Amino acid sequence: MNTINWPDYISINLGVMMGKPVIKNTRIPVDLIVEKLAFGESVEEILLDYPHINAEAVSACLHYVTYSLRNEIYHELAS
Repeated sequence: MNTINWPDYISINLGVMMGKPVIKNTRIPVDLIVEKLAFGESVEEILLDYPHINAEAVSACLHYVTYSLRNEIYHELAS
């Protein structure tokens, strides 16, 4: 499996988008890219909308979300 080192593409800085994870050197939030993919946009369509990023950055967004979910601490909801 070919993996992307997401920290090469994603940054978190309290001074940028109030600390939301973004594609480095942009103000494009990771959640926006993941949402676009979830609603069926292709990587090619995203790259047309955001020509200053590349396919690896889009892939890094998915890798970041996967990493985040794997390391999430889950708490049982009170009934």
